[in-house]
Parts: sequence; structure tokens; C-alpha cells
Amino acid sequence: MTHQRLQTGSILDGFTIGEKIHSGGMATLWRVTKPGVDVPIVMKVPTILDGDDATIIVGFEMEMMILPRLSGVHVPKYYAVGDFARQPYLVMEYIQGQSLFSFIDRAPLPPDEIVALGAKVATALVDLHRQNVLHLDIKPSNIMLRESGEAALIDFGLSRHLFLPDLLEEEFRVPMGTGPYIAPEQIFKNRSDPRSDIYSLGVLLYYLATNVRPFGVPQAQSSLKNRLWRDPVPPRRLNPEIPPALQEVILRCLEVDPEQRYATPAQLAFDLANMSQVPLTERATRMERNSYFDAWKRWFASLGAQGGPQQPRATQNNLAPIIMVAVDLSVEMEPLWEELRANVKRVLATMPGVRIACVNVLKLNRLTINYALDESGRNVHVQRLVELKEWARPLGLSQERITFHVIEHMDPAVALVDYAKMNHVDQVLIGARASSTLRRFLGSTSSQVVAEAPCTVTVVRAPITSGAVEMAADAETARADSP
Repeated sequence: MTHQRLQTGSILDGFTIGEKIHSGGMATLWRVTKPGVDVPIVMKVPTILDGDDATIIVGFEMEMMILPRLSGVHVPKYYAVGDFARQPYLVMEYIQGQSLFSFIDRAPLPPDEIVALGAKVATALVDLHRQNVLHLDIKPSNIMLRESGEAALIDFGLSRHLFLPDLLEEEFRVPMGTGPYIAPEQIFKNRSDPRSDIYSLGVLLYYLATNVRPFGVPQAQSSLKNRLWRDPVPPRRLNPEIPPALQEVILRCLEVDPEQRYATPAQLAFDLANMSQVPLTERATRMERNSYFDAWKRWFASLGAQGGPQQPRATQNNLAPIIMVAVDLSVEMEPLWEELRANVKRVLATMPGVRIACVNVLKLNRLTINYALDESGRNVHVQRLVELKEWARPLGLSQERITFHVIEHMDPAVALVDYAKMNHVDQVLIGARASSTLRRFLGSTSSQVVAEAPCTVTVVRAPITSGAVEMAADAETARADSP
């Protein structure tokens, strides 16, 4: 295999090679330019030594397959690819911003900063998983923060596309990942679980919170397996400044059993955006690692664990969606309440892992004073929250599966759409008032949400009773008889 020797000033497929900006064991990065491309771009060239490192070659093949299929602000934009027969390369956007690796020297970071960074990375994973790609190598050096604020994921050499062949799984029988961040299931060569990325993000959050890697820097496969039976030292034991809710989130990400982690990065991002509502379990107050006896039991149980290739599984978004229920608590909407609850129950019956977010908009006045207390002296916001929880009580959901949000806004439709966008909502259930001439002329909240929400919207109406049908018929007759 003969490759062109690249140097500053060389031209390859119309790209002029500029300065070398990075040279590592896996790849070299060059600044490049091309007529017609007016944004900064780089060329990534695999580091293939004499004898050709098979892992590097196959990993680069995977990246060459995956990157052109990705889009959006959370990944670098793809421009061109070169064939291995002549000169393998990838040309992509040069992301201007800051690597998350630069934050490591400042660890431990303030809790608010950790939460904000975690939410950005979780949001990037939401976008990636919805494009059917698992990153499988989440770590600080593979995360860039754009100047506009979004997190962008880079380096897809260990990634898997759920609808493409997984060359790494087919050709190798060793764990693929970075030792400190690799998920337990990856150790057994399972590269099909989206929750592996959640585990790795949990390791990153732990590191930013404590300046300690939860499982050190393992040098051999045997030491990788320690995470199967030993829990990490609880973060609050190392840094008392960490709030219990943040420890709850981190330790949930680091559960050995994927079923005990967040089902999707969207649910993780949701909790990070709503830390005051994170349900606290014993994880939040834990101050010790699991006992040696418990570790021995886990070690004994792990002896029967089997590795090997896994069937690709769908991402969890369709199995554990976030459903936003927009509840209008005004008296005239009371006939709709039961119908709205019935729709929620149908969703719960078909999707057991669903997370329900009950949302009510407390409309603010544009021109007049907004009073915090009602006529009885009760806080309006708190009272609305109490009423919202009372509405949801018949659903019988545990606090892990339902949250409540009262949003103060002048425009209910805008508030609901913004909430759906910011919290990666998969479906909206919203009630609609009966039709009227004024509403047809001015539009309605539900119709605006249908038009602008980034997800499926189900509009619920109260069933028409026989009496209502007769009244409607009489009204229609009256209009027909009028001169």
C-alpha cells in the first residue's frame, strides 16, 4: 500500500495542505484549503506505519463510513473522503472552540459548571443517537465546545452505526474503548447498547467533580473488570461541595447494569436541566463503596458473563421517550382533564419506560401588574404546582417517572414549544377547547404547538355528549332557518 507523502504546500484531490496541527499515534491533522470552501477545514490522515496497524485502519474505515452520514451542530461537518487504495483521509470542518480536555486541569469544577457541561454533552448524545450512531469513546479529548456554546463530538473511529456493519466487532475480539471511560458491557465486546455512552459521560462527570478517575487508569483487561464488582468511591466522599442531586445523577450513570442507568441521554439531559426535581435515592447520600463481601459476590457472578458480538439494538429513544403533557388547569377545561389522563394511561400501557413531564403555563399579563398572591393570599405559582400534582395523582406514577413544571410566560404556546425543544421531548399531549368563531380567527395554543413543536403532537378533545350533539344540531338548524 503506497501512500502520498504529505507536506505543507502539497495538493491532494484539490486540497492544498497547510500546517500540521496535530500528530498522534492514531492520526495526523493538517489545515487544508480548497477553492469554493470558505470555512476552516482540516484533513485527518491515519497514522499507518510499516506493517499497517489493523486497529487504526479498521477504525478509520468506520469513521469514513459514519461521518458522511452525520449532520447537525453536534458533529463536525463532512467535506470529503480519500480511498485507502491511494491515500486515506477525511476532510471535515475545523471546529473553532475549546476542547473539554482543557477543563481537566481546573477540576474539581463548581457543581453548576459540571451540570452545565454535562447537559451540553448529553444533548450532543441525544442528537447522535437519533442518527443511529453510538460514539463508544466519550472522553474529554473527544468533546469540543463550539464558540456558540454547543458541544460537538469528534473522532468516530470506535463508533458504531446501528444499521451499518460493525467492522471492529467483526474483526477483533478485544474490548474497544479508552480504559478509564469504557462501559462494563464494552469489556465483554457488546458494542450495541446506547447506554454505554451514558456510562462514559458519568465517568467524565465524576472526574470533573473530584479530579479523580473513578476506576483509575487500567493497563490490562483484568484491571478493566474491576468496575464490574467494585463501586467507585462516592463523589461526595472526595468533594463535600457536591450536592446530593449531582451525586445521584453521576452514580446512576455509573451503574454496572445498564438497566439501572438512564434509559436515554435525553432523560439524563432532562435531569441535568431540572436538578431541583431529581428524585433522590440512597445513591445521593452514599458515603462508602460497596463492601468486600458484596464485591466478592459480584466477582463470582461475573465469572459466568459472556462476551462476543451482539445483535444491534434500536436506540432507547422509542422505548423510553419523554412525553410532555400540557395541562390547562382553568375551570372551563375541567371536562378535558379525564380525557387527557386517559390518553396518558394509554401511552403508559404501550411504553413502560416513558417519562412524563406535566407542564402548566402561568400566563403573565403584558400590560398590567402580575400579582404573586391570589385573593386568598396563596402564592399563585405554588398553588398551580399543587393543582398540577393533584391532576396527575390518579395516574399513580412514582416520582422517578413523572415531573411537574409551572412555566411563567406571556405566550403559552411559545412557552410549551420552547420547553419541548429544550428538553428533547418526544411527544406532546395537549388539550384543546371547543371551537369558536373567535378562536378560529385568532388561532389557538394547541394549533400553534402543532405547527411549531419539534416532535409529534397529539391534540385531545373532550368527547361530545348526546346533549351536546343535540345542542349543536339545534344551533345548526337555527342558523339554517335564519333569514
